[in-house]
Amino acid sequence: MKSLAELKAIRERVQNQVGMRAEDHNHTRVVVGMATCGIASGARPVLSTLANAVQEKGLTDKISVTQTGCIGLCQYEPIVEVMEPGKDKVTYIKMNPDKALEVIERHLIGGHVVEEYTLNHADIK
Repeated sequence: MKSLAELKAIRERVQNQVGMRAEDHNHTRVVVGMATCGIASGARPVLSTLANAVQEKGLTDKISVTQTGCIGLCQYEPIVEVMEPGKDKVTYIKMNPDKALEVIERHLIGGHVVEEYTLNHADIK
């Protein structure tokens, strides 16, 4: 059994590796739906792409990438939600790794929502 100090050190190291941070109202949160429907639709590579890109670009002090369970919109999976302080949540749907990289560049770095990938842009009936 590991000591409590060893377990805390492991936890901190793992969180830093995937760009996760505790709730911080100055952080942009990027959340990927990782319930069964999301995973079956390809959410795992989307999550990995987002986490790796944020880390490689040195954005972990501003952006945290995490996962969540069911978002409730299974037909639109993989889903990525972006929550920026002081702004409305943006929900990206039917994501893939290439779209995720585009969201990093255009939205998270460039400041412009990629409208064509958003839930608001989808033709919902």
